[in-house]
Amino acid sequence: MIALTLLNVRYSTYEEFESERKKTDERLEFIDGVIYMSPSPNIKHQEISSYLHSQLYNLLKGNKCKVFAAPTDVVFNNVNRDEKMRVVPDLFVACNQDNFTENEYVGAPDFIIEILSPSNKSYDMITKLNLYMNFGVKEYWIVDPMENHIMVYFLDKDLEIQFNLVNLGEVVVSNLFKEFKINTTDLFNPS
Repeated sequence: MIALTLLNVRYSTYEEFESERKKTDERLEFIDGVIYMSPSPNIKHQEISSYLHSQLYNLLKGNKCKVFAAPTDVVFNNVNRDEKMRVVPDLFVACNQDNFTENEYVGAPDFIIEILSPSNKSYDMITKLNLYMNFGVKEYWIVDPMENHIMVYFLDKDLEIQFNLVNLGEVVVSNLFKEFKINTTDLFNPS
């Protein structure tokens, strides 16, 4: 997700959020009672997103797991606390096709990728990281085109969060999809 701004600082219910969402064509997200909005991504963001999407699509073709790009919504539903949160990841892979409705994915995708912009760093690196790991996303990549590195968070076999930093010139390998390997030089310096 790109340049992030608060649409509404006040805390809202999920129902209030849905009412706001139906009034606009903007990409809105709802986390912990706060409504967030972001404008359209820049060209560098879209180049990176397109590259990663095409690589994942080709890898997963014919597989039960499918890759989706923004603006496909993901709804996290915590039934124990009667709360819902809605996000629009840049990319996500879902292997449980039963979690799809006509317009969204309900539940934790297996793998999520967010691409940073200067205005959304803390949102993707703190707010979304906590949301995704708390809801059981197995792997989360934060792609930083300003620093030319990828932060990889994943749950190990004991469900502990692990971290790897992959810098420019290195190859990042998914922990979940071992065949998914990205050369960071190709990613950050497309020809």
